[in-house]
Amino acid sequence: MSTEPMGHAENKREMPDRARLTQIRLFATDVDGVLTDGGMYYSNDGGEFKKFYAHDGMGIKLLQQAGIITALITAEQTRLVARRGEKLAIPEIHQGVHNKLAVMQSLATQYKISLEEIAYMGDDLNDLDVLLAVGFSASPANAVSVVREAVHYVCQLRGGEGAVREVADLLLAARNRE
Repeated sequence: MSTEPMGHAENKREMPDRARLTQIRLFATDVDGVLTDGGMYYSNDGGEFKKFYAHDGMGIKLLQQAGIITALITAEQTRLVARRGEKLAIPEIHQGVHNKLAVMQSLATQYKISLEEIAYMGDDLNDLDVLLAVGFSASPANAVSVVREAVHYVCQLRGGEGAVREVADLLLAARNRE
């Protein structure tokens, strides 16, 4: 598969190709900047906080109910991410990952699916290899410009403010029109 973005709409906020969306069997996302606003919050006593948006969580649950496998893949290694993943019953939680494409290829093998059947959301340079390799790629509105240029779809919403739900709704709407 070429590493060049292909089939990207002129306006990346329009409905992506339905055929591309209906083939998705696994949805994976980065965490910081996608499921969160990307901020790093620390308390005086050294505690770390992240804000997750409830609508994004519901989007993940709706994907699971539709039979789509869900995954988190992040370079960070925190108990907060594990806790959020457990709360949403996400079966694949991969933290401390520096080669996200290798994890994605492993998941494809594990679930006997192709990379074309995977959707991935990312917002920064460390997501680029995966975004270029999967069947459907998306980014929040506030992703770095090189990512926004590379993906199939740029959300209207920002990371941590409903972008994941926006993509979940796109995937589900495409399936419901079959």
